[in-house]
Amino acid sequence: MVPKRWAKRAVTRNTIKRQVYAVSLTFEPMLACAAHVVRLRRGFDRQQFVSATSDDLKTAVCQELMQLFSKAVGGLVDVSPRSAC
Repeated sequence: MVPKRWAKRAVTRNTIKRQVYAVSLTFEPMLACAAHVVRLRRGFDRQQFVSATSDDLKTAVCQELMQLFSKAVGGLVDVSPRSAC
């Protein structure tokens, strides 16, 4: 879930959702067969990430998701920066 209060522009919310889908595919075989919810809990500053589709935003979201999913699978995966981010 990407609430409007944390990502004002629709294009930013959609970019974040696409990153969630992409990273979750990497962890899908290791996750339990269940419904999983990823919820954005803090905003992305528009002054830091000027473009909603910038590589900086995608990298920041990807790294945060990698850490989150790594915790979900019990820390079994190395979350070092990858070229996929």
